[in-house]
Amino acid sequence: MKIEIITPDKKLFEGQVKSAIFPGSEGSFGVLNNHAATIATLKSGKIEVTEENNTSREFIIKGGVVEINQNKVIVLAE
Repeated sequence: MKIEIITPDKKLFEGQVKSAIFPGSEGSFGVLNNHAATIATLKSGKIEVTEENNTSREFIIKGGVVEINQNKVIVLAE
């Protein structure tokens, strides 16, 4: 699935990933390919992504919103 992590200042990451874990306002949640369409608010914490080559990355955010739709994930983060 494709993911974009965007802040007001810059794009932190864009690429294909196997999975992602988000710090949701109601608790952490993971996303895999073919996830149901979702919009969720995010709290302060870290986004963890696993790229296609099994490389893991972490991005620290202060909050935001994530939209998941048809294997495309867009994160608008602070």
